[in-house]
Amino acid sequence: MPRMTQHDFDPEVLALFDRYVHGAIDRRSFLSQAGKYAVGGATAASLLAALSPSFAATMVAPADPRIKAQYVEYPSPNGYGTLRGYLVKPANAKGKMPTVLVVHENRGLNPHIEDIARRLALDDFIAFAPDALFPLGGYPGDEDKARELFGKLDQVKTRADFVAAFEVLKKLPEGSGKVGVVGFCYGGGIANYLPTVVKGLDAAVPFYGAQPPATEVSKIKTPLLIHDAGMDERVLAGWPAYEAALSANKANYLHFVYAGAQHGFNNDTTPRYDEAAAKLAWSRTVAFLREHLKS
Repeated sequence: MPRMTQHDFDPEVLALFDRYVHGAIDRRSFLSQAGKYAVGGATAASLLAALSPSFAATMVAPADPRIKAQYVEYPSPNGYGTLRGYLVKPANAKGKMPTVLVVHENRGLNPHIEDIARRLALDDFIAFAPDALFPLGGYPGDEDKARELFGKLDQVKTRADFVAAFEVLKKLPEGSGKVGVVGFCYGGGIANYLPTVVKGLDAAVPFYGAQPPATEVSKIKTPLLIHDAGMDERVLAGWPAYEAALSANKANYLHFVYAGAQHGFNNDTTPRYDEAAAKLAWSRTVAFLREHLKS
């Protein structure tokens, strides 16, 4: 059976799904509103199932002999106790290597984000993907339950924990001291946020993430590579103010908008995946990280 793509869904269904996954509407509302677009034997529930992630395949298998992966724990600085993340290194690593913090979407450390960390290891980085949900028990293995849990996090504390994760990488014995961040959706917002609060972050790559307040942009000294989707009206609405602030403060940034792509276009576990846009964005990301972390 051919893999479904965004073109198999009415644009209104995609817009409803985006609102659902970002908490603007609940499951019942999605099913109620999507029902009118269900044709040819489909149901609103089947539309939701088709749009939801499938983790059946990975680009880099967890047991790939080219990498070494493990879960590690480190202390939280703000009373959450112990934090946990997925640390992946090239199996043949020699000497100190640059590190990349990988920040997940609003579902915690799911199999897709772990796969992203493994891909970065194959590109000769040490990748570390924390699970913001670990203080609440960790990613539960169900995307809907994960979103519900995510809404219970104290975001002030969670953001501080990502700053702590940056510090872990900065001091990692096998790391070179060069640290970058790559984030997706919620994680894209964190990748935009970290340069406003930490010193010594060498590169930031937000994928379709919320922009920081314009008043905070003057603090950014980190080179930015910003990826946005052409059909992502919600995130793009914040771009003009961000761009004006970046330009006014002479920030070092690149911004690419991928025409026709949906929010989440890099996530190859859902029909919103856009192969051409994802491959181009990833090649740009790896080149950008190499430029700023290996020089």
